[in-house]
Amino acid sequence: MKRFALFTALATAAFAADQNHTPNYNQDIAPILFQNCAGCHRPGEVAPFSLLSYQDTAKRSSLIATVTKSRVMPPWKAEPGYGEFRDVRRLTDTQIALIQQWAAGGGPEGDGPKPVPPKFTDGWQLGQPDRVLAMPAKFSVPAGGPDVYRCFVVPLNLDKDTYIGAMEFRADSRRTVHHALVFADPRGEGRKLADGSPDGGYTCFGSPGFAGALIGGWAPGITPRKPVAGFATTLAKGTDLVVQIHYHPSGAPAEDQSSLGLYFSDPPTHGRALILVASQNIDIAPGDSHYVVKAARTLPADAEILGITPHAHYICKDMKVNAYLPDGSVKPLIWIKDWDFNWQGAYTYQDPVKLPKGTRVEMEYTYDNSDNNPRNPARPPVRVTYGEQTTNEMGLVFLSLVFPTPGDAAAFQRAMFAAR
Repeated sequence: MKRFALFTALATAAFAADQNHTPNYNQDIAPILFQNCAGCHRPGEVAPFSLLSYQDTAKRSSLIATVTKSRVMPPWKAEPGYGEFRDVRRLTDTQIALIQQWAAGGGPEGDGPKPVPPKFTDGWQLGQPDRVLAMPAKFSVPAGGPDVYRCFVVPLNLDKDTYIGAMEFRADSRRTVHHALVFADPRGEGRKLADGSPDGGYTCFGSPGFAGALIGGWAPGITPRKPVAGFATTLAKGTDLVVQIHYHPSGAPAEDQSSLGLYFSDPPTHGRALILVASQNIDIAPGDSHYVVKAARTLPADAEILGITPHAHYICKDMKVNAYLPDGSVKPLIWIKDWDFNWQGAYTYQDPVKLPKGTRVEMEYTYDNSDNNPRNPARPPVRVTYGEQTTNEMGLVFLSLVFPTPGDAAAFQRAMFAAR
């Protein structure tokens, strides 16, 4: 992908030097789309159409100009200047201007050689996993009715401790899978709850029904994190995985048999921990356009934040997460001022954010339960309270922390639980 970034930079510079240049697909537009859009807009992926050819792109030139100008596409929600992240998909003002001019000029193809579309890994975004685990059987999702939460027990049959460097979840029925969470079950408690059910699962709402460690997850818009040298999740001998999938009926019956890819690694030399900042105190009256939810956690030891994952449902509109340091300074961790439930993200920092002991991490989310919120699913608005249904609301943020050793991470996690 680096060559496309270079191609884009050269095309942008050439355009700036020649004000009489008329943007065309071959020279100006294809490099932008190949770098920022083709990951989803290609056959077999989540986007509804491909943008790998001039013909497919030109007939949608007006639409592309509209959604890029409004920054609806490509879906990158983090505001610049509030955390420095890897793999940023946000277009520059110059790139957006090029697309606008190209569409206004009739979307010309241009002369010269046709650009060669990038090559993508089919299926698994991180490459072929070391082990692929499908849910035990297909699960039937009804056409309508309330959301469904199903926990699937996935036996690993581990005869020794195993180390996972990365994990990738692939939704089978993308129209109905709302999100998935993966829990480690070292004591086989999920098997007891499933009790031999044909699909290897059981109904679960909220938690998986036991005190298992959350080790991974997926939601629309999230891309899997690449392995980081020295970091791994340890799965003890005999551990099962329990995958909780939240299904949202789409209006038509569906069947789902999602899968999970595991990427093995060496034993960890560094530590990793996960903390949650969240509030269940959510009760939003119909018509309230500015309902604010706050929550905070204080770090019991020095830590470094590797990544951040905010989460809410439909009527949240603004998310801010800041770190208030003991010396009185403030580090912004992320700001999403146009939250879209359909494009949730797990954001990895360019460099881990160092925070000293005593830092207070605070989230402040704003919700709009009025008719003026186009993403409000209720017309007219109804009272919205905390809950796991899509039409309920949530307010939480996961923070992935890194430590010098696994022992440091374990001590930090114990201190966080004790404080809670």
